Amino acid sequence: MTTNTRNTQGSQNIHDARDAQDVQGTQDVLSTRTILVTSASGKTGRRVAERLGARGVTVRAGSRTGATAFDWEDPATWAPALRGADAAYVAYYPDLAAPGGAEAMRTFGRLAAESGVRRLTLLSGRGEPEALVAEEALRAAATGVELTVVRASFFAQNFSEGLLADGVAEGVLVFPAGDTAEPFVDVDDLADVVVETLTVDGHAGRVHEVTGPRPVGFAEVAAEIARVSGRPVVYRAVSEAEYAELLTGFGLSLPEAEWLAALFATLLDGHNTSVTDGVKRVLGREPRSFAAFAAEAWGGPAR
Repeated sequence: MTTNTRNTQGSQNIHDARDAQDVQGTQDVLSTRTILVTSASGKTGRRVAERLGARGVTVRAGSRTGATAFDWEDPATWAPALRGADAAYVAYYPDLAAPGGAEAMRTFGRLAAESGVRRLTLLSGRGEPEALVAEEALRAAATGVELTVVRASFFAQNFSEGLLADGVAEGVLVFPAGDTAEPFVDVDDLADVVVETLTVDGHAGRVHEVTGPRPVGFAEVAAEIARVSGRPVVYRAVSEAEYAELLTGFGLSLPEAEWLAALFATLLDGHNTSVTDGVKRVLGREPRSFAAFAAEAWGGPAR
């Protein structure tokens, strides 16, 4: 999840694969330019903006309430935010696979090309068929713009600062994942990959699929969080329908809840269990494990 078939994606990544040494040592060609970061207050956008700023990039942090007004629900804010930018990080909200995602990418891509943007990096979801449609819409509309796609597995940070954080805090992790394992990606690794693609040559036209180093089941996730936090946390698997009902209790409309529950059930049906070497190919290092992430997030001992 970025909240984010499989055979097609895997073969494309194999075709696109490069050794890490091909990336290392390449000049930061956009280090003194202006980069728009959409959804800059979100989990990935915030980290990408911080890292770009540390590299000396002029960051245009786009959000509903920030200095650069940008709202995915208000297309009138897109062109002003893009104007004068050399590149942009595209993190669509609520999810690239959501209804309307492809049309939004079509419009955004056209505006980016008209604004003279040279480079785009798109955050996409691993194993989401609807996200592929949105990717193609952006690719077709952003004529003459370099496009890199980063397809991410389920975020580790969803347990600490996102959708599942409240349940973890209450000691019960409820999710429609059954006993499926997922190679959770650390968002810090993801942000590092995104920054490389935005600031270093050689990624245009590529698809980088990023995961953690090994699949981890949700019961193991709960046990690991309990171990490092010193508090009991258990996993309770529920059906797609039960999870949709639970989401409506948190204020989501029934259509929104049903769509989100269906997305999670689809993503966690086992087809995303395999790991990739995307992080290592781009950064030249191994991705961070879920255990290391949990130790940092909850202040416990690593192992």
